[in-house]
Amino acid sequence: MKSKDLQLYKFLKLTGFELISEYRFHPVRRWKFDFCHIESKIAIEIECGAFTQGRHTRGLGFIADMEKYNNAVLLGWKILRFTPSQMNESKTYDFIKNVIFNNLNKTK
Repeated sequence: MKSKDLQLYKFLKLTGFELISEYRFHPVRRWKFDFCHIESKIAIEIECGAFTQGRHTRGLGFIADMEKYNNAVLLGWKILRFTPSQMNESKTYDFIKNVIFNNLNKTK
C-alpha cells in the first residue's frame, strides 16, 4: 500500500470522513491538492522539504505554491498545510476532522 493510500485509509478510520487524493480543483490550471474533502471544500497540503530545502521552501516553488493556494481560496477552498511528520500525529487528524465538521455545519 502506497503512503498516500495508507494516509487516506488512516484518515477515514480515525475521522469517518472520506478524502480524495490528487484532486484537480482548478478549471484551467493543472493544480491538484494532496488531499481534499469536496463537500466541505477543505484541502490538505503536505509540505515536504521544510528542513531540507525542498521545492516548497525554495524561491520559485514557494511563489508557485502561493499562486496555487491563493487561486484555491478564490474558488472557495480552505487550505490546511502540514508536514509529513504532522500527518503521523493523532492531533492532526482531530484538527482536520474538526475543521471539516465545522465547515459542513456552516453550509447547512
